[in-house]
Amino acid sequence: MTFKLSSRVVLGLAAIAAGVLVSDWAFAQAAAPAAAPAAPAAPTFNKGDNAWMLTSSVLVLLMTIPGLALFYGGMVRSKNMLSVLMHVFYTVCIVTLIWVIYGYSLAFTGGGLYFGGLSKAFLMGVTADSQAATFSAGVTIHEYIYICFQLTFAAITPALIIGAFAERIKFSAVVLFIPLWVTLVYFPIAHMVWYWGGPDAIVGAAAELAKAAAGPAKVAAQAKLDEALADAGQVFAWGAIDFAGGTVVHINAGIAGLVGALLIGKRTGYRKEAMAPHSLTLTMVGAALLWCGWFGFNAGSNLEANGGAALAMINSFVATAAAALAWMFVEGMVKGKPSLLGAVSGCIAGLVAVTPASGFSGPMGAIVLGLVAGVVCFFFCTAIKNALGYDDSLDVFGVHCIGGIIGALGTGILVNPALGGMGIMDYAAGKIADYDLVTQMIAQGKAVLMTLVWSGVGSAILFKVVDVIVGLRVPIEAEREGLDISEHGERAYN
Repeated sequence: MTFKLSSRVVLGLAAIAAGVLVSDWAFAQAAAPAAAPAAPAAPTFNKGDNAWMLTSSVLVLLMTIPGLALFYGGMVRSKNMLSVLMHVFYTVCIVTLIWVIYGYSLAFTGGGLYFGGLSKAFLMGVTADSQAATFSAGVTIHEYIYICFQLTFAAITPALIIGAFAERIKFSAVVLFIPLWVTLVYFPIAHMVWYWGGPDAIVGAAAELAKAAAGPAKVAAQAKLDEALADAGQVFAWGAIDFAGGTVVHINAGIAGLVGALLIGKRTGYRKEAMAPHSLTLTMVGAALLWCGWFGFNAGSNLEANGGAALAMINSFVATAAAALAWMFVEGMVKGKPSLLGAVSGCIAGLVAVTPASGFSGPMGAIVLGLVAGVVCFFFCTAIKNALGYDDSLDVFGVHCIGGIIGALGTGILVNPALGGMGIMDYAAGKIADYDLVTQMIAQGKAVLMTLVWSGVGSAILFKVVDVIVGLRVPIEAEREGLDISEHGERAYN
């Protein structure tokens, strides 16, 4: 038998069923205990951030090879061109392997105020799904990308040093010195300045503290927050800020270069023979590649493709241009003629100075920083260098150490929101922290002094060790012949 139901009957039955279901659901909700608050969402990758950091890593490598290699190579005499290229290229290769074997672990894992641990030696535990923190809670990038990005910083820093004693050091001394220096000087300073546990642990602990009831729960939550805040390197814990490496890269390399130049001694014939750059054309090409690659260096240090990266990018434009012009005009007034070498040297000085400030200063503050760096670095590379008589072949100290100090101290001033700066994020409070000039400048000064002492003393010891083992300097005959032939058996030009 077949029953036919009218549409009204069907709709009536459906309404009754729906009413029953809603009533049952409402009763169950009333009878059940209140649900716990939803847990915060797990950190997630952002493909745009990943893409930007992949690009930035390649840009920083471009800074070193070919950028720095050509910049330095053009400034030496033609008989030493290949030796400089070889020093830079070797440095990138050896540091790359050291970094993944133990360098990344020593620099960017917890363990102490001065050194990280070995929990990620040989990249143990790192997979294609591993996450690395950014500066935003809940936002991460793939850890392999972060490893590659920081690798390029570790590679370019010791490569900067070799310009201070170019044209007279043994290649065997470079081969031994670079691994020792990155291990005992660079990795600890990188850890002290840049290592912290990331924002997620701090934000999570602060949220727990806000919810905790008075008594033992509150005490435990406060202890957890204190532990998260304390998970940092010594300089970071002091409150010093260095966005992209004013201390870690430039002061670090600059003071090591000066120490090396003093211990190795002056080039044979220094101030008695012509030692003009053999190809300012190549130096200009190298400087241009450095400026282009530096956008990865500074804007990439934001770790995210957002407004912070845009700020670092525009600051890297304007500070650099201001420093190049400042050096050029001052040189024109002092020497009567502005030089291309001076302009590109000012360009690098501006990049160095804005590096620690690039993500903290406003653009107008970055211009002022560039102008100051261009003028001060010019006088250090000319008047001060001549007065003291040291032979820093390619002005590593005058540009990188002095420019880095100007930038590190200037960052402490220009971060002030009242001057157009971005301020410093207080992750526990969830807002920009109140700015205090004296407190911040003390922290910046301590960071500068720590870098100068650690790198200066450590480098001096390492140079002496290398001198005992293989010797630092080539014989006078080899130096006069040129390091291309005497050390490598080939010429840059036929």
